[in-house]
Amino acid sequence: MRFPASRLIAFGLMMAVAQGAAAQDRTTTYPTPGGEDPIANEGVVDDSAVDALREMSDFLMSATTLGVTSIGSMDAVTENGQRIQMDGMTTYKIRRPGFVIDYMSDIKSRRFMYDGKNFTVYSPLLGFYATVPAPGTNREVLDTIYERFGISLPLEDLFRWGDGSSAARLQALESAYKVGTATIDGVETDHFAFREAAVDWEIWIDAGDQPFPRKLVIVDRNDPAKPTFIAHLSWQLNPTFADSDFTFVPGPDAKQIQLASYQGAGE
Repeated sequence: MRFPASRLIAFGLMMAVAQGAAAQDRTTTYPTPGGEDPIANEGVVDDSAVDALREMSDFLMSATTLGVTSIGSMDAVTENGQRIQMDGMTTYKIRRPGFVIDYMSDIKSRRFMYDGKNFTVYSPLLGFYATVPAPGTNREVLDTIYERFGISLPLEDLFRWGDGSSAARLQALESAYKVGTATIDGVETDHFAFREAAVDWEIWIDAGDQPFPRKLVIVDRNDPAKPTFIAHLSWQLNPTFADSDFTFVPGPDAKQIQLASYQGAGE
């Protein structure tokens, strides 16, 4: 999940829908402003908000294994600017080295697999797959497939704020501050808002001793329709996986193809 607008999939939830739901559920908890005047936070980079990102990433990277389920909605923008909402679910199995990411929706499905030696992209509905040799760490794989093939995996940035690879983006933040607190899926969280050159995004981080990110919202400001992505995340800390979970075995009808290089990926 890299946020630059040229690589975003567009998405969203309308405020009117949220307000309508709240009218029916009086137990809904809304964020409380982090300052007396939240508007005054625009253009301010609060070090504590940046530190919260780093601490979240460091915590995720400290896990031996992780299981994640992301329920998301994203906007597809038509030629006349109408936003069409589409839902999907992404599941993750993560170890070091190795990961399996499955994206499933009514429109398409994809599986991304890394077993410590090879990286595979598989389309179950189409029956095609491509496998390429990969370096020996998760971080190196993420960098390599982005630079060589233009592939940016869902939510990868959550793991990269603390390792130095996102230092330039942190330095270029236009604003970063704590909005307040909110209860997300029954969990008390700290709500943070960030602005980059073309993207606004928010993250809700568990306020307890395990700072899991619980919700993520991204808005593409490059598009006049401001397509939005929203995801609710649930986590398993240190689940048990087998080596076979990370091994790709093509079905009898699966067809292998080449993974095309993308010259513009590093731009």
